This record gives sequence, structure tokens and C-alpha cells, in this order.
Amino acid sequence: MGELHRFMFEGLPVRGQLVHLGASWREMLARRGDKPYAPPVRQLLGQMAAAGVLMQSNIKFEGTLLLQVYGDGPVKLAVAEVRDDLSFRATATVAGDVPSAAGLEALLNLHGRGRCSITLDPNGRRPGQQPYQGVVPLHGDRREPLQQLSQVLEHYMLQSEQLDTRLVLAADDQMAAGLLIQRLPAEGPGRVSGERNEDQIGRNEDFNRIAHLAATLTREELLTLDADTVLRRLFWEERLQRYETRQPRFACSCARERVRNMLRGLGADEVRGIIAERGEVEVGCEFCGQQYRFDAVDVGELFTPPRDQPHTRAPLQ
Repeated sequence: MGELHRFMFEGLPVRGQLVHLGASWREMLARRGDKPYAPPVRQLLGQMAAAGVLMQSNIKFEGTLLLQVYGDGPVKLAVAEVRDDLSFRATATVAGDVPSAAGLEALLNLHGRGRCSITLDPNGRRPGQQPYQGVVPLHGDRREPLQQLSQVLEHYMLQSEQLDTRLVLAADDQMAAGLLIQRLPAEGPGRVSGERNEDQIGRNEDFNRIAHLAATLTREELLTLDADTVLRRLFWEERLQRYETRQPRFACSCARERVRNMLRGLGADEVRGIIAERGEVEVGCEFCGQQYRFDAVDVGELFTPPRDQPHTRAPLQ
């Protein structure tokens, strides 16, 4: 399991969240078995998982948040999916060699074509209803490449919500973690009449001070210190209102029935062709490593209308 800590700065228009994905993150990595991702890819996925949990909890969205980065480097696509119960999973599609010290630009944005998308898919989506999606490039307003995933997501939230945000993300093979600090919409007597929320961007001294403190958090501190120690070291002069701790966890939503439906979509001729060539159809989940196998009898049942299927399977001779 992991831990998500939510807090407010008393008397200030600033909120924060701190997440540590320990055992749940290690479980996800272990599902790769003898096919581990290269270290820079593992670090990217860990940061994405931590960021996805922070963003899902921050917006209190009833549905699934899908964070994706894709581009023209060796990592063609990286995905982190977080549901509203804070269960998460992540995967990456890699083609080619990954340099041992590759950063975001070398992984995804070699020629400036990298993109980051956030998709919000509501629970119980009606037929024809489209999920919300926002897309930003992996560069800033001045076209300079962004070197950290945290910078990309700060840029995204500034554009989509018009709220100043500071993110600190880190991951290794033992822990994926993140700290989010965000300015709240301006309200009350201190707000200038007619002033829009976006007019506050960069101008709130309380947020700027707290964001500066958050930026001093080192990678080692974020990955190794417990939440109480981190918050005390960073914000010892501030009054924090803490909320109930939540427990993010790794969980995959794959299922045999979903794979059956996928095979039906391929069509009887193609699936039977695989059976003829290989003797069985094997489908592996890219998120959790679960293997689903279908033999000739399974495939026969798959493409036989229910009314024509026997009530029992005859014993093998």
C-alpha cells in the first residue's frame, strides 16, 4: 500500500498533498518479471504514478484519470492510470535502446514532438459522451524543452486551471513519491473587484513563499523520509491542517472476459489462424503481466453462439 497525505495551510489560500508509493510501487515493478524496464523508464513511470495519484485526489474526480506522455524518442508511450479509489497501474512502450542517464527530452522529445495528455473518463459514461482530454507539448511557452515531468504538469495545470502549482517528483526501485503545492482560487475581501483568477498567477506572496520552500526538498529526502518529517522540515513555521490519510494501491483492471471481447473483435478467421500456427492464443496484460491463454476449445466456444454450445464439454479421448 501507499500513503497520501492532504493538508491546508491555515489562513492561506494554499493546499498541498504528499504521496509515497512504497510496497504498491514495488509490487508493480515485480510484475514485469524477467523483463524489467530500463532504469530511466522505471523512474519516469514512478513519477507518473505518483503525479497521477496527486492529480486524481486533487480534483476529486469520480472516474479514471489517464496520464500519458508520448513522442519521438525510444519511449513511444508511457501511461499511468489512476481510478477514483486511488488504485493505479502504469506501463510503457519502448522501442530501441534507452541511454542509462536519459532524461525526459532523450526519452520522449528528441525532435520536439513530445506531448503530454490528461484524460478524465467519468464513471458511468453515457453512450456518445466523450471523456475530457487536455494536451500540452513537452516544452514551455518560449519553446524551450522542459527537462522534468514536474515542469510539464505544472505547465498543464497552469493552462487548464489557471492555478499556480509546484510539483516535486522522484522515483527509484523502492519508492515513487511526490509533493504537490497549489494556490487556491482567490476569494474574500482581499480580492480586487472584477479581477479574474488568472490575474492572480504568480502574484500571491504566500504561495510563492511556500512553493519556494517546497522546491528545496531534495530527491533523497522525498524518497527516504516519512511524511511527518518532510512536512516538519519544510513548513515548520506554518500551521497545517491535516486530513485523513488515504492509501493508494496498485491494482489492474484486466480480466479474462475483456480479453475474450478483444479476441472477438479480431474476428474468427484471424484468431483461428493463430491457433493453427501456434496451438493456442496467448495475451499478456502490459500493465500487470498477467497471461491469458486460449486453446482451440476456448476459441471454438468464443465464436459459437450460446444456443449452439453444448451444456457440458465432452471428455477428452
